[in-house]
Amino acid sequence: MAGAVSVSAVGVGLRRYAPCAPLPTAMALWLVSLRQVDLSGMGALGLLQVLTPLYWVAVVLLTIGFVLTLREPRLGQGWLAGYVLGLIAVIHATPTLLYPTLRYAWAWKHVAIVDAMLRHDGVVPHAGDLDIYNQWPGFFLANVGVLKVLGLSSPVGYASWAPPFVNALLLVPLLWMFRSVTTDRRVVWAGVWIFYSTSWVGQDYFSPQAFAFILYAWLMALVLRRLPARARAPGEPPPGYPPDRPERGVRWGWSLVVVLLLDAAIVCSHQLTPLMVISSLALLAVPRRNRRVVLPPLIGSVVLTAVWGATVARPYLSKNLGSFVSSLASPDGNVASGFRSLGTAAPEQMLVGWIDRGLSAAVFLLALAALVLRPWTRRTPVVWLFFSPLPLLAANAYGGEMLFRAYLFSLPFAAFLIAALLRPRRPESDEAAPARWSRLRKVAVPALLLALLAGLFFGYDSKEAMNYYTSGEVAAAQWTIDNAPPGSVIVGVTGAVPGIDERYEDHPEVRLVAEPGSTEELLVADPIAGLRDSVGFLKPGTPGYLILSRAQTWELRLTGELPGDTVARLADAASATPGFTLVYQNADASVYHFVVG
Repeated sequence: MAGAVSVSAVGVGLRRYAPCAPLPTAMALWLVSLRQVDLSGMGALGLLQVLTPLYWVAVVLLTIGFVLTLREPRLGQGWLAGYVLGLIAVIHATPTLLYPTLRYAWAWKHVAIVDAMLRHDGVVPHAGDLDIYNQWPGFFLANVGVLKVLGLSSPVGYASWAPPFVNALLLVPLLWMFRSVTTDRRVVWAGVWIFYSTSWVGQDYFSPQAFAFILYAWLMALVLRRLPARARAPGEPPPGYPPDRPERGVRWGWSLVVVLLLDAAIVCSHQLTPLMVISSLALLAVPRRNRRVVLPPLIGSVVLTAVWGATVARPYLSKNLGSFVSSLASPDGNVASGFRSLGTAAPEQMLVGWIDRGLSAAVFLLALAALVLRPWTRRTPVVWLFFSPLPLLAANAYGGEMLFRAYLFSLPFAAFLIAALLRPRRPESDEAAPARWSRLRKVAVPALLLALLAGLFFGYDSKEAMNYYTSGEVAAAQWTIDNAPPGSVIVGVTGAVPGIDERYEDHPEVRLVAEPGSTEELLVADPIAGLRDSVGFLKPGTPGYLILSRAQTWELRLTGELPGDTVARLADAASATPGFTLVYQNADASVYHFVVG
């Protein structure tokens, strides 16, 4: 009899922990799959073309295991955290582990700015167009401090790990924000999973925006934790709503100091995020019951932003005041600027563009459906934060990127609303619903999560042919920086040249795709004539170095800014033109020396 009881107990234990098994299995399959990836096979769909079937099996296992663990209340939340961290690793650590060098041109540019500040005592000298980094230097100065403490000479080593690190740092503030609204673990953890499954815009690389977004998430988490517990809303809210926590007084004390310090770090690091903070707090203050908590940090944020804009950032704001005012007069144009034309892009990238739009629209519509079908969500602060980026979306185009930034800042709260929508209406259990609906939900929820993930992978990994740099490309750029005499101009067809901004004060840079109009026409008709036209503003006799590389070719093919064979035609023309000398070459890049004039 005792043996039967023991066997029964073992069986119960195995059933209880069965949902945990996919996690170690998926992680093992993921690591094995990376050993089989051939990066040379990347094409117009980037990593999607070279990731092996084992990789996708790992993604499916993670998703199914997460859903099963979420449905098992006896399992500790540490397992849910493990699944989420596993998802972060599979999505964001994959390029870091596969690539021999830092990915993405803007990450290399930010490394160069940190390097300049390290060499010039915290200042970007002779900045020109880069002076904006002197006016919002917080992120870069923080990295200078890290380098000095660690005794490193460059952030390029740890910058490669920024995407997984940034996303992991967002986990705790996301949990805090969601638990401020409900303690129902199914809604909280499903919201976290959906956030990571739909965050496709790629603002998690080594950048001030990623740094500021982490601080924004922590700031919002602290504010939401201070809001009074809510009266129970009409409808059928889930268990744990409102959160069962003691009422906090309206006195902020040291918590307000922490919030203002976070805001000060945001204000000195990024142009847009302080405005998102103000917009979020302003909408949170609309319900009267929130104002005693929200008004102190809102006033502090407005003052800090105004003081910074009137002092350190005044040169940039004064120079661009006219464009700011004109943007206010055309809100429809600001919104439309984010819908970039796909007419010149590669056919594969046109598909990706529509998938990105479809994913973003699905997230927005599902969140709206939650507000309609789950009435209790309309009584939470989440609804105000979900809509908080809209005023800025209408006010400014932000170089055509405002739509993507609005999506980013709205996404945590959209994810929470979608999680609330997926939660069964009845709070007791799935079994309380008719059997057929319960079975349908058990299939539909993981299917929806996998569909959202599929959209994420298209948006996040499909441009890697131009974002990935080989060791040869990095070596060619470094050779040019090391050997070009001060005052030489470095010319690239696009910005996809890793390290081209290093020691920028010694080497002015020209990008041919940045010269619209007649220069582009000349480049197509006569590449050398187009090149000479683009550097015609320089003093005759200035030495020049033309860098041609694999990633630049792919950028043109994917974006269609110039014909995809422009780099190859320019290489052929330079090889046949007197005055152009091939001074460096490897399998992925070549460098030609010439003289302006």
